Amino acid sequence: MADAPASKPGAAVPVRGLPERGRVLCRGFIESVTYAPAGKVAAFTAMVTDHDAPPTRARAGHSTAVPGAQSGVQSTAQAGARRKGTPVAADRLRVIWLGRRRIPGVNAGLELRLEGMVTVRDGLPTMFNPRYEILSRQEEQ
Repeated sequence: MADAPASKPGAAVPVRGLPERGRVLCRGFIESVTYAPAGKVAAFTAMVTDHDAPPTRARAGHSTAVPGAQSGVQSTAQAGARRKGTPVAADRLRVIWLGRRRIPGVNAGLELRLEGMVTVRDGLPTMFNPRYEILSRQEEQ
């Protein structure tokens, strides 16, 4: 991945086409959301993907965890592999709204348009406090 190239204003890129860093406008579907517990720092996290993206190994039911490693803790082998040029996971985008425990209307299955700065954090493209627009609602709402 490279820096964000200049693109047409208003043209949203798919999640799998995100640059490694830079200001982007993208759209995708929320795969999952994570709520911070009351005792932790307020942060609302969503994983965004393209609707038609092929499933990754983790989503296909195969574990990518290192045996004996605790969840949420990066093993030394994983860190070394990433430093040696392993590509980042380009089919998902982690979106984090700092200072928010919840965002009304933002739930799994929803389509969003996001605008903000993308960077790579823990091997995933990540966007902090983006501007967002809800593009679709679930039918049962």
